[in-house]
Amino acid sequence: MSSLPAPADASAVPVAIAPELAAAVAFAKAEKAPATRKAYETDFRLFRAWCESRGASALPANPETLAAYLAHGAAEGAMVSTLSRRVAAVRYAHKLASLPTPSDAEAVKATLRGIRRTIGAAKVKKAPAVVARIKAMVETCPNTLTGKRDRALLLLGFGGAFRRSELVALDVEHLLETAEGLRAFIARSKTDQDAEGATVAIARGSSVVCPAAAVRDWLDSAGITSGPVFRPINKAGTVSAARLTDRSVANVVKAYASRAGLDEKQFSGHSLRRGFLTSAAAAGKSIFRMMDVSRHKSVDTLRGYVQEAELFKDHAGAGLL
Repeated sequence: MSSLPAPADASAVPVAIAPELAAAVAFAKAEKAPATRKAYETDFRLFRAWCESRGASALPANPETLAAYLAHGAAEGAMVSTLSRRVAAVRYAHKLASLPTPSDAEAVKATLRGIRRTIGAAKVKKAPAVVARIKAMVETCPNTLTGKRDRALLLLGFGGAFRRSELVALDVEHLLETAEGLRAFIARSKTDQDAEGATVAIARGSSVVCPAAAVRDWLDSAGITSGPVFRPINKAGTVSAARLTDRSVANVVKAYASRAGLDEKQFSGHSLRRGFLTSAAAAGKSIFRMMDVSRHKSVDTLRGYVQEAELFKDHAGAGLL
């Protein structure tokens, strides 16, 4: 699915409204975040290739085909969360094409439930880049243009509890430096699909690990006055006008985790956001003040970070042995 399918009855629509129909299809696709659409396209492309290799139809697909595909994925070692997303991708493709959705069949639902019961659905959490780890990571940043960019990315990503997609979407115009730190405007996020926007305050740190100072040093050194904050740099040291990808954030985190003597496989782009929340919880910060930064909609989601940080606090078994 190099692109999402058009409505199945598009050919029956009067020619006079064809342009409006094309716009409607574009809006329909835009209901999903770009990252979600990209994931769905990849998932459906894999499903279609698997179907073609077995002489089965991918669009429309029957429930038995989808159930068999899930069993194949489980045998290949795919996680339940991955298989669930693949089902969602197949369902979405069928809905856009105005076709019956095979994922609604009990055979598919029972297969997914059975896989979940058999192999488990526990998510593998990446390690949080807590304060000590962040400090160790930024200490390894070289005093080069790339090093300054990476230092700013790590400290800002941590200080603002940014998702990696939010971090690379920042423009210079979104940042306002104040005596207290930085104000960052997030135009769109995972929990703000209507793009209402939100402003996050990033507090200043010590001179060694201050997000505001690191960002200012990077922008001044790179000569960036507008547009994307974080950009690729080629081997010749030339700063691109383009924007870093969210995958690049993960690569930077992993690289500096390794430099700091940590297991890079345990870290990801989400480690910055998770590191801030875990550190704030361990420091006894108010969960509501944490939500001001992380922009979580649910207290229950953040409660997990607090519980993880306080596993041994006032432990019932302390002093018993």
